[in-house]
Amino acid sequence: MTTTFGPRTFFGLPKLPARYATIITPFFLSIFMSGLVAFVSTLMNMGLVPGILRIWVSAWATSWVIAFPALSLALPVARRLTAAFVDFSA
Repeated sequence: MTTTFGPRTFFGLPKLPARYATIITPFFLSIFMSGLVAFVSTLMNMGLVPGILRIWVSAWATSWVIAFPALSLALPVARRLTAAFVDFSA
């Protein structure tokens, strides 16, 4: 019997090699962060109006198109800055 969450599969799909982590991390992070920021911004500017979900999804899609490449470029810089401030040997 095989399990859904095996060490080399996720929902039955093979996991990507570790070298793809540098793309996958900003991909998911940009989805979550741009969605949250777009939701809060839309809600604060529009309030709970009819069609808020459609308005938010439209704002999120626009935000994500900018957020993913920006995060892909900013993440290596953020890692270097973190390494400058954090002592990982402790």
